[in-house]
Amino acid sequence: MRILICAALIAIGSTSVFASADDKKAIKEIIAAIEYGWENGDGAPFRKHFLDFEGARYVESGGQNEGLDDLVTNHVEPEKDALEYLHLDFSDIEIHFEGGFAWAIADTRVKGKVRKNGREFDKAGRQTFLFRLVEGEWKVVHTHSSSRDYRPKKHEH
Repeated sequence: MRILICAALIAIGSTSVFASADDKKAIKEIIAAIEYGWENGDGAPFRKHFLDFEGARYVESGGQNEGLDDLVTNHVEPEKDALEYLHLDFSDIEIHFEGGFAWAIADTRVKGKVRKNGREFDKAGRQTFLFRLVEGEWKVVHTHSSSRDYRPKKHEH
């Protein structure tokens, strides 16, 4: 019995080690597609990579979208017309796995210009993505973003 348990633990551990490089690459590609979708007001990457399910919530700086359609039709796509430009950068991405579940944490920087009043914004913060492995593909099941006005760190002399 002890040998069987040890063999199972080794198999589970080795599976996650071997799959991790491909899984990390897949998740980074999904995050890049989401970045593209936000910047271009394109809902297609969200519809491809987000799991559409009842109860889905996507949170940004205190506001939330309920469900994938709400996120795409009331947030992602309208920004294309509301903003002259939007530049989003996810950096220092950390990815963690737990079986068929994964999460990624990233630094964010978002800059844009509001078409209606010409106001420009420059914000920095953090983004969290939660993923679930569904039929061999990673799907985003939740996001949470928080940011504030960008303030460069002052260097001491």
